[in-house]
Amino acid sequence: MDFKLVSDYAPMGDQPEAIDKLVAHLKKGVPTATLHGVTGSGKTFTMANVIAQLNRPVLVLSHNKTLAAQLYSEFKSFFPDNAVEYFVSYYDYYQPEAYIPSTDTYIEKDLAINAEIDRMRLSATYSLLSGRRDVIVVASVSCIYGIGNPADFHSTMIQLKVGDVMAMKHLMYRLVEILYTRVEGDLEPSTFRVKGDTITIRSSVGNHCYRLTFFDDEIEDISRIDAETGQRLDGLESVNIYPANLFVPSKQRVEQAIMQIEYDLEKQIEFFTKEGRDVEAKRIEQRVNYDLEMIKELGYCSGIENYSRYFDGRSPGMRPFCLLDYFPEDALFIIDESHVTVPQVRGMFGGDRSRKENLVEYGFRLPAARDNRPLRFEEFEAMVGQTIYVSATPASYELARSEDSVVEQFIRPTGIIDPALKVVDSTHQIDRLMEDIEECVKRGEKMIVTTISKRMCEEVSAYLEKMGVRSRYIHSDLDTLERVQILEDMHADLFDVLCGVNLLREGIDLPEVSQVSIFDADKNGYLRNYTAMTQVAGRAARHAQGRVVLYGSTCTEAMRRTVEDSNRRREKQIRYNIEHGIVPRQAKRNTAQPSPLLDMGAEGAGVLTDTKALYNTTVAPERYVADNSAHYGENIDSLIEQARNDMERAAKSLDFMAAARYCDRMYELQQIKEEQLQYRR
Repeated sequence: MDFKLVSDYAPMGDQPEAIDKLVAHLKKGVPTATLHGVTGSGKTFTMANVIAQLNRPVLVLSHNKTLAAQLYSEFKSFFPDNAVEYFVSYYDYYQPEAYIPSTDTYIEKDLAINAEIDRMRLSATYSLLSGRRDVIVVASVSCIYGIGNPADFHSTMIQLKVGDVMAMKHLMYRLVEILYTRVEGDLEPSTFRVKGDTITIRSSVGNHCYRLTFFDDEIEDISRIDAETGQRLDGLESVNIYPANLFVPSKQRVEQAIMQIEYDLEKQIEFFTKEGRDVEAKRIEQRVNYDLEMIKELGYCSGIENYSRYFDGRSPGMRPFCLLDYFPEDALFIIDESHVTVPQVRGMFGGDRSRKENLVEYGFRLPAARDNRPLRFEEFEAMVGQTIYVSATPASYELARSEDSVVEQFIRPTGIIDPALKVVDSTHQIDRLMEDIEECVKRGEKMIVTTISKRMCEEVSAYLEKMGVRSRYIHSDLDTLERVQILEDMHADLFDVLCGVNLLREGIDLPEVSQVSIFDADKNGYLRNYTAMTQVAGRAARHAQGRVVLYGSTCTEAMRRTVEDSNRRREKQIRYNIEHGIVPRQAKRNTAQPSPLLDMGAEGAGVLTDTKALYNTTVAPERYVADNSAHYGENIDSLIEQARNDMERAAKSLDFMAAARYCDRMYELQQIKEEQLQYRR
């Protein structure tokens, strides 16, 4: 099936030329191309048109879950009739296993798996293995972490046809082997139910449910039924039942893995004993033997991913299988916000390896645990096929690889031009800032002020509040949901000036902001390089009267380049608007309503129709956590449970920023509960 792009509007501005150039480059066989766009120029729509014309499976890689969810939603709307899938980490929260030798502290793995996201991950692999060509998978960098061997995954699939001779008991055994569970009551995903000569199976993905009727040892009928009502929808000649998990090795592979684990355990015990490290020898013996017992009895154990090399049949040091292995050779790879995503992919291996080394060195894991890892960057480069890097500020890595295949897209469909950049002496920057704020407030506009330190950010905000300016600050010390709430408060006109450090960059949609003021723009460093200043300036690019003020006593190379590139884009945009008679129109926010999960007091947090209720400042929001001396009594357990439910609901709604905040609340409440118990003792 071909991709079918559905949209109410056609490519405009630079989009038609960018689409034609990218398609031409890729059809010529160039390995990489770069789409150099600007904030609000419709880069995602351009990518959708390229995908529709090339008709190849696509992986869209984003640097975090939240932006991945936004891209998934956009591509889903562009291609409603095609397979648009979502593949991100399925943990609601995750505390990795670790050991700190300096304090002799072992931190046990703690996690909560989001069943809905797990099904979406499975759905992505099913779509790719089915042979479909109209597949788009939007993924975070979790796609470079190990998952099951695609060959094993496909071999464990159960193929059933009408007329097949198969004993019911044998089919039940097969279902259990691929981690389906037999139930007596309602069917959940990855479960089956047996009544008389009928087996009803609910697939591990989607809402597919199948009823198989046997006559003796022959499959007489296969029907697709409604999972909730049991009503027959249609008859089928055949059906494929895929495993309930990405890690489902064959029985023979499990037996071989157990033998190899036992052999490597003996070698590691011998190694520690020769070194005179009896504690580590005893520790590794106890832990691995316990895991082996669990694997033999149940088929899995806690931390089974540390034995993935054995179950995948890989040799020591060999890279793990990952989502990229499920794509065909001619797949197209799109790396969004490449200036951030590429360095993130590059850094994944080092962080994971340093943690694993301590676990292996001190006898908590076998050396094979090192091979449960993300891809090295060179492995990632070798696996990706034709690639499009998408960014408003592509780094030297992308530009060097793309060479002559860099396509510019600077004209916005709204006609809005880049904000004007002005360099102002920093001697009287506060006085100048106050004048600009007064003008913005009169016009009903908003302003962003960025600093190079958290302390300065807070002090500027405090000063503005003292001077009667409605101001807030935002930086990484604030909890995740607080940051979301602050941005929603700005949309709701609860304050006028937002002070920040480095969070107000990629992916922040604030069309109300007409001015960005950058303090200490002449301080060379990570926060004041060309990329950072261009991205921050882009926050004013959705406003028709957008402008940026750079405060500094000198003009650095980064400032000069930022201003020159902005002027070059502005010249092109203004010329285009004049030639085509376009009047810039104000951009609108992509999300019409704030996240309903921000309504702390809502039972079930359904979709809000009255957003004013969310910002009713006369109603105090419910507080989960007070000071540690507060006595919750029996109520603390219900608050912990409520925080957990909120976290799970937020993650199910793909609002991962809110889910992280609820996770923090849950841990805080648990800590208070433990302190109260100790106090009572």
